[in-house]
Amino acid sequence: MENILELNHVSKTFPQSDFALEQISLTLPYGAIMGFVGENGAGKTTTIGCIMNTVTKNAGKIKLFGREMTDSDTGIREKIGVVYDGDNFPGYLNAVQLESIMQGLYSNWNSALYKEYLERFHLSPVQKIKTYSRGMTMKLAISAALSHHPQLLILDEATSGLDPVMRDEILDVFLEFVQEEDHSIMLSSHITSDLEKIADYIAFIHDGKIMLTTTKDDLVYNYAVMRCKESQFEKIALEDIVAYRKRDFQTDVLVANKKQAERKYKNVVIDNVSIDEIMFLLVKGERV
Repeated sequence: MENILELNHVSKTFPQSDFALEQISLTLPYGAIMGFVGENGAGKTTTIGCIMNTVTKNAGKIKLFGREMTDSDTGIREKIGVVYDGDNFPGYLNAVQLESIMQGLYSNWNSALYKEYLERFHLSPVQKIKTYSRGMTMKLAISAALSHHPQLLILDEATSGLDPVMRDEILDVFLEFVQEEDHSIMLSSHITSDLEKIADYIAFIHDGKIMLTTTKDDLVYNYAVMRCKESQFEKIALEDIVAYRKRDFQTDVLVANKKQAERKYKNVVIDNVSIDEIMFLLVKGERV
């Protein structure tokens, strides 16, 4: 089966800014969740804009469901549910009024499913959206995104600003969604604990560049950090170093194969590494 989403060497420049997306390449298989990780301003939202064709890329190709999407391609758009960080809907509407608009936009809109999500998330159908809390607005956006039966969810910081209980509740909904083998999720987030719970793949972006893309299991079970003294660091082969960061009396070295590192460097302390620390070393560290 083809990938549900493919980005091949996608670039985007902004004339009034030093920021640019540079040769972004990603693939998201059917039935999988990709965590798209990076600090604020790294390029996550711009990449999503390119995918949705709301930002015009300068180069590269993007395929959704095996083909490129044009401005008039409503068939592809109906297969995608999107939740953006921030205000997704006008505050003067309530959930009932929002549905009347969404019904006109999506031919597969399911009123019964929408009502089911409102009840599940304890959202009042007549309360004005502007009076919702941050968590309520995100739950409403997710409800609307799921209620037209998309195959692909694209979520831009959909869990940021929510308390842990509320985030777990929403993550459960995402896991239910990908139980269908033709469904996938791209979840942009800087909350790495969420991604550790549900992601199949992790892509790290920094300053408009993809730093690393791999499976979550690869990160959890194979990546590690070597805690080196200066003399130990000097003996490490360059091909074993993913990134490193020097501190006062120690150099932390990110490696991609813990077992191999343990065999080659027997006197060095080697620790398991969290996604947070991997991101920190990729962003703040140096590469060879």
